[in-house]
Amino acid sequence: MPATALAAGMLWFFRDPEREVAQGRVISPADGVVQSIMPWKDGRTRVAIFMSPLNVHVNRAPLSGTVTSVEHIPGGFVPAFNKESENNERVVWHFDTELGDIEMIQIAGAVARRIVPYIPQGTKVEQGDRIGLIRFGSRVDLYLPEGVEVAVEVGQKTVAGVTRLDRD
Repeated sequence: MPATALAAGMLWFFRDPEREVAQGRVISPADGVVQSIMPWKDGRTRVAIFMSPLNVHVNRAPLSGTVTSVEHIPGGFVPAFNKESENNERVVWHFDTELGDIEMIQIAGAVARRIVPYIPQGTKVEQGDRIGLIRFGSRVDLYLPEGVEVAVEVGQKTVAGVTRLDRD
């Protein structure tokens, strides 16, 4: 019985449900909770989404476009909600989209020590396509271009491929 329970737990933990992709320019790349919304010096706005170990770990393309880079950057493994997590291991994505260059960063955490990109540079993606996963959750940062108004609030739950992040 314990092996069956363990197998069932692992299947649930690494679930990857089908989703009907929402309509909108920018959709959430991750299941989780909006941890922060911060204006950046270059005019972009960073939306940080904290993924708990209980969330779906698969991340999705926030917009349609072409993956122009996928870069793994080694680093530490402090909790994703900690300020020092800025130096954690990460995968930095850039997408060429109708809004221009969109940057998304998958950040490892204290428990989540493995980021798995599914697709390489040069791949064309549709909004909501599966692009990778962070095992055991952590954080995904999405940088919205100047002029894109954020439609979510700190503390709001997000669903990858479903929750719209921008406002018309």
